[in-house]
Amino acid sequence: MRAFILALSLAMASAHAAEPALSAADTGLLRAQVLLDRAHFSPGEMDAAFGSNMRQALRGFQKLNQLPVTGKLDAATWKELERDQSPVLEVYTLTAQDIAGPYAPVPADMAGKSRLAVLGYASLAEALGERFHCSPELLRRLNPGKKMKRAGEQLLVPNVAIIKPLPKAASVLVDAKEGTLTLLDAGGMPFAQFPASTGSKHDPLPEGRWQVRGVATNPEYRYNPKLFWDAKAGDTKARIAAGPNNPVGLAWIDLTIEHYGIHGTPEPGKIGKTQSHGCVRLTNWDVMQVVRSIARGATVLMQS
Repeated sequence: MRAFILALSLAMASAHAAEPALSAADTGLLRAQVLLDRAHFSPGEMDAAFGSNMRQALRGFQKLNQLPVTGKLDAATWKELERDQSPVLEVYTLTAQDIAGPYAPVPADMAGKSRLAVLGYASLAEALGERFHCSPELLRRLNPGKKMKRAGEQLLVPNVAIIKPLPKAASVLVDAKEGTLTLLDAGGMPFAQFPASTGSKHDPLPEGRWQVRGVATNPEYRYNPKLFWDAKAGDTKARIAAGPNNPVGLAWIDLTIEHYGIHGTPEPGKIGKTQSHGCVRLTNWDVMQVVRSIARGATVLMQS
């Protein structure tokens, strides 16, 4: 653990930054989350905490590398993760465009959302969190005393810009029990895994073998209350503009089963932790990786 802390401290010193408000244990967990993310075994929204998404990411990484599948950060797993020797943090300088936004609160109800011309970010912290795959709270902990209100201010952020593009996937496996979406090559071998929300008792995951019918990025959303068991009385159909805070986020992967798809979300911190209305939800950054890896006609196997 001492080596991990030293590596982070060196990155901070080189940026002339204050020490982050993270404990020694949290620092090690953040290091592991960044390395898992760069290995294409996403822990979801990085938060320097050990939760269910991180456990599943570790299990997937261990299976791929033929390690004991413990879901724990054991010595063998650290050794394999640390084949990636690039810094886990980088310095990001805020731009005038970052500060300008625009940013605006997003209404909770569909009627309110339908009145917006774009479903953009509510704040700079939210926008930066999505860009660097982490919670706004983690950004604050990494940058104590920083106001994030002026161009030129330097921030410590997870070093995820160097993530390599994924190869093309032959098929997709969605596992409701594990809460994961896995990309497979032509030989059926997994090479990437992402945490997913996959349905509920009211809208269970449609088990079976389906295909990708098409992909839309930055899509509009057409709300139909008749399709939702928990729609509020008086709700009417609505067109919701595109944007990262659109109900389906930055992408919609249409499947050969009516009204079902794989898509992004405006609430990345809830992925793998809350239920969905039957569709498969990923963080916006993870769904964009999946979009670039699959093509129309790819097989999607759903199981629970």
